[in-house]
Amino acid sequence: MNKQCFGKAKELIDAANSEDPNRETIEGKDWPKELLYSCRMLDMLERYAPDADDVMKLAVSAQHIQRWKSPRSDYPMDRKGYHQWRAGLYKFHADTVADLLVKAGYENEFIASVTQAVGKKSLRANPNTQLLEDVAGLVFFEHYLLDFAGRHPEYDELKWIDIIQKIWKKMSVQAHQFALAGHFKLPDSMGPLIRKAVSE
Repeated sequence: MNKQCFGKAKELIDAANSEDPNRETIEGKDWPKELLYSCRMLDMLERYAPDADDVMKLAVSAQHIQRWKSPRSDYPMDRKGYHQWRAGLYKFHADTVADLLVKAGYENEFIASVTQAVGKKSLRANPNTQLLEDVAGLVFFEHYLLDFAGRHPEYDELKWIDIIQKIWKKMSVQAHQFALAGHFKLPDSMGPLIRKAVSE
């Protein structure tokens, strides 16, 4: 039963992310952007925490589920608006995956465990939320930091150090050790800056 539920849930999550109109080409293959992100999250989970359970496999797959439906432009373009957008996103992602898990046949207790992680509830206190945050940070450094840098040429070194440190502080000691041990690939141009930021 659990295997059937997991397969159905993963299928529904992948289908939802496949609707993303935003595309990204990797090694000649065209991907819906959030489906690619979901695959990268699951790949990192398997590398970082290979014994993770189905709750976490589905949570990382749904971390950005249908994110394009809640764009940043819907909120004021200031710090307060940014925080409102982030809070709205967490609830949107949690509610969206909850509906899909009901369709997959999961019970309320399992669904609550997934949505607590996806909704970023009780970081530090909830091991699942912390694990999701660890994986998200590692994926950002490995796959998205370089592109983010390309979109913000106006940022100086101090700004980048601040951004990197904020992400680093959300990650656990275990994630720090995993990263510093070289278990994931840093962009060549950003590697020295990341190492400088995390050493301060």
